[in-house]
Amino acid sequence: MVAVPQSPATQPDGGLARLTRFVLAHRRVVAAFWLIVTVAGFASVGSASKAFSDQYSVPGREGFETNAAITRTFGTGGDEAPLVPVVTLPGASTVDSPGIGRALDALAGRLERAVPGLRVASYASTGDRAFVSRDGHTTFLVAYPPPRAGDYGSNAVAVKAATAALRGVTVAGAPVHLTGLDALSTPTGHSGGAGVLAEGLLGGLGALVVLGFVFASLLAVVPIVIAVISIMTSFMLVWALTTLTPVSGIVEFLIALVGLGVAVDYSLLIVVRWREERARGHAGDEAIVRAITTAGRAVLFSGTTVAVGLLGLVVLPVPFLRSVGYGGLVIPLVSVAVAITLLPVILAKLGPRLDWPHLRREDRASRAWTRWATLVVRRRFLAAGTAVAVLGALVVAATSIQLGPATGGTDSISQGGDAESGLIALERSGIGSGVLSPIELLSPAADAGRLVASLRRIPGVEGTTAPAASSWRRGSTVLVDVFARTDRRSTVTAVRGAAHTVAPEVGVGGIVAQNSDFIAAVYGSFPLMIGLIALLTFLLLARAFRSVVLPAKAVLLNVISVGAAVGVLTLVWQKGYGSEAIWGIPASGSIPSWLPMIVFAFLFGLSMDYEVFILARMREEYDASGSTATAVVEGIGRTGRLVTSAALILFLGFVAMATAPSTNVKMIATGLGAGIILDATVVRALLVPAAVAVFGRWNWWLPPGLARVLRVAPATAPAR
Repeated sequence: MVAVPQSPATQPDGGLARLTRFVLAHRRVVAAFWLIVTVAGFASVGSASKAFSDQYSVPGREGFETNAAITRTFGTGGDEAPLVPVVTLPGASTVDSPGIGRALDALAGRLERAVPGLRVASYASTGDRAFVSRDGHTTFLVAYPPPRAGDYGSNAVAVKAATAALRGVTVAGAPVHLTGLDALSTPTGHSGGAGVLAEGLLGGLGALVVLGFVFASLLAVVPIVIAVISIMTSFMLVWALTTLTPVSGIVEFLIALVGLGVAVDYSLLIVVRWREERARGHAGDEAIVRAITTAGRAVLFSGTTVAVGLLGLVVLPVPFLRSVGYGGLVIPLVSVAVAITLLPVILAKLGPRLDWPHLRREDRASRAWTRWATLVVRRRFLAAGTAVAVLGALVVAATSIQLGPATGGTDSISQGGDAESGLIALERSGIGSGVLSPIELLSPAADAGRLVASLRRIPGVEGTTAPAASSWRRGSTVLVDVFARTDRRSTVTAVRGAAHTVAPEVGVGGIVAQNSDFIAAVYGSFPLMIGLIALLTFLLLARAFRSVVLPAKAVLLNVISVGAAVGVLTLVWQKGYGSEAIWGIPASGSIPSWLPMIVFAFLFGLSMDYEVFILARMREEYDASGSTATAVVEGIGRTGRLVTSAALILFLGFVAMATAPSTNVKMIATGLGAGIILDATVVRALLVPAAVAVFGRWNWWLPPGLARVLRVAPATAPAR
């Protein structure tokens, strides 16, 4: 057996040791600093929440630029969905029956008085059959309200005003159903769900229960304290960030819940290692220094990889996703800073007193996890094959994902009630759901007639209209609405081709057009994003583990793990295997186009937490024993309970997140929650130890050339 030098991480020297000794020597200053920062963080929460943006743009693309021009010129429309009142006339009545036109005009007048600045069109105002079903019994209006800042894609104020104005109104005795994307996504008749702070509280209570099991002592409160400080500090920093760039409102949820998860994870690892060092006979500050130079080192690399995963969003040409990247990377970096500076002070001052009644010992590895790791090592090929089969099936499911509008499909956002009745009426009449998100075109007035005639011949188009009302015309510019039967991207492509043939200067916009541009921009850059994240992560972990094989496997397994999570997202929401049973929301038929990017960025980093925790301990045990089998058994025995507990805490946080009223937030929670559970069980508890056992001595190989670049000692492939 070739001797392997002892890992620098096992020595209580180096940068982290010096930092820890400095912190402990100035513990009052450090404690005062974090106290002041936390108080400032609490004070900034309200202002930070108000400063978040609902911006969703793809600069330089036709859809976004046209929508911006529409909103600038007409004050409504573009990437804002219309309200859509729907009427299905009874008996033999049709839109051509006496009195129907006057009733529709009166209906439009009610809406215009209720929502100032509304842009309305109907069969009565245009005489255009585009607003009428083929049998003449069902008709609809499109009513574009002015956009309101801070509504995050749902103009709830306009919906409520319009709902009140239409309450009890009938046309020829038939009720008027107010539908539309905003109306469907506005909660009706039930609670709006827990707020961000309430969700954070629910997640925190769940975390406290799990930590109580892990520590079996009052130390369970320490990670919660660290999490609160990390979350409040993150809110303050992101608030400062909003003065420089718009930051998406989604970051608010992620700070509260992902912040809770990673801060607790890091604290959990360090505190357990501190108890382990004390059990080995190290007392006082020495136990803390040893805990930080081992577990703290893993936390430092882990937090950096989480930040790298989020930093990958910055390369995407979409401000919305870039802002999630900027805002999101604050969370792990702050959590690391608090864990390696404030946590040592808390342990030094209060640790021994809080470690009561100390029912759980840390002087030996978990017996259950040691037995499990031994079984995996013995049956490594069976274990690896089982994990690959499960993950492979979910990755295959992910390949069937359909990317839909940013706001979600009409079914997935439906909250029931009158809005859903209107949607059903449109679908049953043959008009289709596409009228809820019309394709809007800016056209020269001279070309509008030819444009309408050309576009209505496109397959999938139900009708087109260019109303003559002044609210639809500005000088020589006319708005043309195209009502497709569905919101398919292929229809947008066909409309663009036909429109540019008639008049090259025509701009094609609307929600679906902007979404089509978003998909092209983001997923066209997806390989660059994956490549950047993979390269940076590989280099970080190669230095951390002094190996080529371990970081390569880590990156590959993380990509597979994220793919499996997207597979769960596809099955649960797109195909409906769970969304209706759990939330009462039917299959969406598609996933919002931006959501897989968010899931990838966060899960890639969060999953790497567990990878680093496990492999760092395996590396340490290998350096001590020189045996791969011993490294796997001891590594899993020492970290298995921590990883599963940390995953459960994050999972409970995402369960709390899923109580939010927004279906999109429920989808995010599903993707992240399922990904975390899959990663902690199938990947980290089964596939990782099996793969390390299969590769044997090659796990620890680092060629001299790369070692020089990384400035670490090279490692040859040992005998066992």
